[in-house]
Amino acid sequence: MFGIHDLALFIISGLLLNITPGQDVAFIVSRGAAFGWRKGMVAALGVGTGCFVHVFAAALGLSAILATSATAFTVVKLAGAGYLIWIGLSVWRSGGENGEANPIQYHKVSLRRLFIQGFLTNALNPKVALFFMAFLPQFVSPDSPAKPLAFLTLGVIFTVNGTMVNFGYAWFAARAAALFNGGGRFTAWIKRAAGTLFIGLGIRLAMAERI
Repeated sequence: MFGIHDLALFIISGLLLNITPGQDVAFIVSRGAAFGWRKGMVAALGVGTGCFVHVFAAALGLSAILATSATAFTVVKLAGAGYLIWIGLSVWRSGGENGEANPIQYHKVSLRRLFIQGFLTNALNPKVALFFMAFLPQFVSPDSPAKPLAFLTLGVIFTVNGTMVNFGYAWFAARAAALFNGGGRFTAWIKRAAGTLFIGLGIRLAMAERI
């Protein structure tokens, strides 16, 4: 269909890549541990929606711009890095005082805010766009007359499977937090660890070079 080949290998490879912890997983785990599995899954939906930005970009050929234009890559890269650092600082501030989580902040975080955070965490990462541009063509015949549809199909499969995996991460993180008294010191520790991680990821992204 649309010139797609080795679909089973694509699915298996995609699942292995999705299981591998990275920037998106770190965000989802931190949200699930801090706010429960429902809000963690909303964060995962935001990440998945952000992934569709890169899927459509790959299908339309826009990812090639990031690969060939140093200016475009740098602009997107710095925007993403700044956003990750901002999230890290925000998570640190929400950790409460004296090792205790802030219950007011805990309940005030809206589903909409978590969704948007997840969306931007993925959508502003140019490395994801370059990944799709490099990964998807390997499973599409060079002479396919419908490459954009093939890229869209593979991208949707990858993103849906990845979202299911991320749902699992959100649930697991929430359960682990509950076992260790998620509303107290454990949650505060998770927030600060996650905040530090996101600041580090932001700095790493800011220093990233094009593939």
